[in-house]
Amino acid sequence: MNVIANVKQKYASYQSLDAKDKKTFWKEALINNALYILLVIAIIYTYTQNHRFLAPSSIVNIISLSAANLPIACGIAGCIVLTGTDLSAGRVVGLTACISASLLQAVTYSTKMFPNLPVLPIPVVILAVVLVGGIVGWVNGFFVAKFQLHPFIVTLATQLIVYGSLLMYIMINGNNGQPLSGLDDSFKNFVTGSFLTFGEGTSKVTVPWYVLYAAIIVALMWFIWNKTTFGKNMFAVGSNPEAANVSGVNVMKTTIMVHTLAGMMYGITGFIESARIGSNTANTGLNYECDAIAACVIGGVSFVGGTGKISGVVMGVFLLRIIFVALNFLSINANLQYIIKGLIILVACAIDMRKYLVRK
Repeated sequence: MNVIANVKQKYASYQSLDAKDKKTFWKEALINNALYILLVIAIIYTYTQNHRFLAPSSIVNIISLSAANLPIACGIAGCIVLTGTDLSAGRVVGLTACISASLLQAVTYSTKMFPNLPVLPIPVVILAVVLVGGIVGWVNGFFVAKFQLHPFIVTLATQLIVYGSLLMYIMINGNNGQPLSGLDDSFKNFVTGSFLTFGEGTSKVTVPWYVLYAAIIVALMWFIWNKTTFGKNMFAVGSNPEAANVSGVNVMKTTIMVHTLAGMMYGITGFIESARIGSNTANTGLNYECDAIAACVIGGVSFVGGTGKISGVVMGVFLLRIIFVALNFLSINANLQYIIKGLIILVACAIDMRKYLVRK
């Protein structure tokens, strides 16, 4: 009912505008929703060129790929709300993915990294990677809050530290940087096993368990952002840290907690990616933060700070993934896809900044 009331109110406001203001209204609407309009055009065009793009298997694939990227996007969104960013996210995903793989390799695997170590309980491994990610996030938040360093510089430094740690980790016990594979079936079934099944025979489509886990994480992050004092403090600090401090908000504590939570999300992403990929190397997680940041900006999480919704992050992740899958269906050159991704980020950031300047 509230949605209908809002629509009616906006329609009434639009009707009260004169011709010039109506023209301005439509111009602003087209600019602010340019990415969504282009997305619809891209979907229609891709479907006309390849009907398999909207087949059930393709749709489930888009959902699954999006679900794998949702935890890291939800984590990095908090950093953006604080007018920052996190360049270490992808490397943290890589480190935690390799840790997960090394601790959950099958005991019968010939090149098991820790041959005398049994397959650890999955909850223990989850806690381990969440702890590792949380520590990195805490370090990021501490240096940003305590020494007033720009998040770009801090996370660039931790990115290098984490990557170096990852390179050393995959060298221990004579592994010599070899891919970490041979994962235990219990681990693979827990993450990539079938959660739902549609169709039969050749048209059979399965939805993996990690889609459900991503949905749970999104619900949890929505609750934290919208229903807790921590979430309110995060937006207050992102909007105006000085005013938040005067209002009694512990800016340092909030900043550290936001980055710590982000690091924990990276750890969960690494855990999921470990089983999803199946063979983890030092390149696992490379540039994951770029896609996550782009998804957040597309979803309305502003670099200006203090603005963003978890629903927008989810929408941004799905929109970006739809575009990437469409490019593959159109057989676009893989190298050209990097250029297109860069252009999407530029356009999204430009639209975001334009919205801010208009409001200002």
